Amino acid sequence: MATRAIISRIYRGEVSADIVGRPKLWYSISGILLVLSIAGLIVQGLNFGVEFKGGSVFTFQAPSASIEQVRGAVADGGAHQTIVQEAGDKWRVTTESMSSDEVGEVKQSVTERLGIPGDKVSTQVVGASWGGEIQSKAWQALAVFMVLIIAYLSIAFEWRMAAAAVVALVHDLVITAGVYAWSGFEVTPATLLGFLTILGYSLYDAVVVFDMIKEVTKPLGPTSKTTYSQAANTALASTLVRSLNTSLVAILPVAAILFIGTTLFGAGTLKDLSLALFVGMIVGTYSSLCVATPLLVQLKEREPKYREIRANIARREASAKRKSKTVAKVKATAGAPGGDDADGGSAGDDAPDGGAGDAAATSGEDVAKSVTVRKVVQSGPRHQPRRGTRQQRRGR
Repeated sequence: MATRAIISRIYRGEVSADIVGRPKLWYSISGILLVLSIAGLIVQGLNFGVEFKGGSVFTFQAPSASIEQVRGAVADGGAHQTIVQEAGDKWRVTTESMSSDEVGEVKQSVTERLGIPGDKVSTQVVGASWGGEIQSKAWQALAVFMVLIIAYLSIAFEWRMAAAAVVALVHDLVITAGVYAWSGFEVTPATLLGFLTILGYSLYDAVVVFDMIKEVTKPLGPTSKTTYSQAANTALASTLVRSLNTSLVAILPVAAILFIGTTLFGAGTLKDLSLALFVGMIVGTYSSLCVATPLLVQLKEREPKYREIRANIARREASAKRKSKTVAKVKATAGAPGGDDADGGSAGDDAPDGGAGDAAATSGEDVAKSVTVRKVVQSGPRHQPRRGTRQQRRGR
């Protein structure tokens, strides 16, 4: 119940999470995820599809066949490296690159072992050179995308925001690739489309946050009472609910494709795309809020303008603390026994700030005078001379 209450308060905007003030926590989480992802890429490696490494693909329908029967039928035809995938009542078998004669032998073995007409088995042969060309085009598309993003953010905002956004994008790419490495999912052209899509989604979320930060921090000046970090955290808190709602609405249909479509309907091609989108949207939302924004704040706090604001605020807070301590000391001295000769003036003289010392001295004198007057008033009737009797006054 407590967790539910906290979540509901966050959605109503009653709770402001200090995200900017905890960069070490977010960087530690991201560091762990990046280390695991890089380890997966080194140890496991990416499972590139036939479109990248080349090979032969056999597609046919065999509703009553099992995976072992399909794999055995292809192996009897002379194939050695077989990857069998089931998509509903269809089978997709990927093998190593084979000549036209070897493809014909595998096709004949499948038709004989599984009882399928020969015209119902479709084949596709992909050369390794074509796969290398696809990889080259993918890297070119990624490089062009990064250059355009840096140029746009540098013009629309500034280079610090562009740097923070690019770091978040690389963060999302590496973690998503690591998930593919550890899960063993096949990397296909659909996967690359998913990667480019999550880059755009992560960038959209970061731009929304950066635009709000730009508006909130624009009025900051030497006399401001808030630092850049505090103002940025306020801007982030105002867009937090919007980011969470947008991400949740976008993730739900992708999760339906990934978990329901692939298990019930066998959407093999969509599986490669949906996994990239599912992981990328979650990581992208996290990085735009907890990685890009704290990094931007750290870069901006190094500017002389915002360092001066922070120094001015620190001086004002220190002066206010000194004054409060001085006033408390004067009051304590005036209220102590024998306080008729209060040390208010000396306390004010010892104050480090000249203005604060004069104010403290005046305050001490006023307190001492008020105490003296009160004592005089209280003791007045006892010290007045008594009036004489009527006869004594007549005698005068």
